[in-house]
Amino acid sequence: MSGSCAREGDAFPAHDDSEDFTVGVEEELFVVDELTGALRTDAEDVVHAAETAAHDQIDRELSRSQVETGTAVCHELDDLRTSVTSLRQRLDRAARARGARVMASGTHPWSHWSADGGVTPAAAYLDLAETYGRLTDEQVVSGCHVHVCVSDPEVAIAVMNHARLHLPLLIALSANSPFWSGTDTRYCSYRTEVFHRWPTAGIPEPFSSRREYDELVATMEELDVVDAPARLYWDLRPSARYATLEFRPADVMVTVDECVTVAGLVRALVETCHGDVLDGKPCPVPRPEVLRAAVWRAARYGLDDRLLDLETSEIRPAASVVRALLTKVRPVLERHGDLDEVTAGVERLVHDGTGAARQRRAYASRSDVTDVVDHLVAATTP
Repeated sequence: MSGSCAREGDAFPAHDDSEDFTVGVEEELFVVDELTGALRTDAEDVVHAAETAAHDQIDRELSRSQVETGTAVCHELDDLRTSVTSLRQRLDRAARARGARVMASGTHPWSHWSADGGVTPAAAYLDLAETYGRLTDEQVVSGCHVHVCVSDPEVAIAVMNHARLHLPLLIALSANSPFWSGTDTRYCSYRTEVFHRWPTAGIPEPFSSRREYDELVATMEELDVVDAPARLYWDLRPSARYATLEFRPADVMVTVDECVTVAGLVRALVETCHGDVLDGKPCPVPRPEVLRAAVWRAARYGLDDRLLDLETSEIRPAASVVRALLTKVRPVLERHGDLDEVTAGVERLVHDGTGAARQRRAYASRSDVTDVVDHLVAATTP
């Protein structure tokens, strides 16, 4: 993600709320062999060969089998759709020239994690591998990060406190990683379970102020828990690079439509919570044990079962929890002209199933996990 909401170092720019609620997306994608569907280890070459543009980003990722994209900073969902589509198409063209394709899935359905060629040879990634050992080796998972600009750093922390309650639902909506090393894990988002093994992953506790957040980050650096704020792998955090809140719980989603739907929902959630903060509305603070249970249930069942509604402290059918969030953010969706698009996208996920459900349907036709990769590759690039 690049554009006017970016900041340098740790110094925030002068408060300019004209950029508030712009949105951008980062996607991690796998590079797979065009003929076999197996993980490739030359993603870096695909990155170098891809066409570049002035307002977006294509880069290496932790694994040699992954690429990372960052969209332009967008005011409208149509612009976001155009940016995500362009990035996927440019990468896929570069991959095809090397006998490969790009694939959007939280995990590779059958390639073993050891087939990814190890970490990309960049200093930061090599340091991670040295520090975390096998934990780093097995992080062959791909996510989608949604950035929403909140230019006031103090308000951003308060918005984060409100929005954190809805992170499990975002896991459920985006679930797209049921298979691991050729086996159906019985999870809809097994990527969540793999990624949450990091000691700095998960949902952070509420903060009373930006100062408290900054002091915690400084303490974690002093204690050598992290070497930089970007190593806080929380599901929601103030971005280390931009004046945004970064939502990180989602699996990378199969289609551009799903990506834009979730990004639009996240943008509306941020703006709704922003209004609640300015109005002085309190937010529930569930115990961390309950929050972890809500995350686990979302990763395990996606939209196929009941979810914990953390605002009401009830366990309810997933569709009811989804529609309650749509109702909550409806005024913002209407104001941006996004109501019909986001509602239709969410209802498709409820009725047709998440990426995980569609992966399982692809497998069920022949009980052949290679069919899952074929399905994913075909659906990734418009």
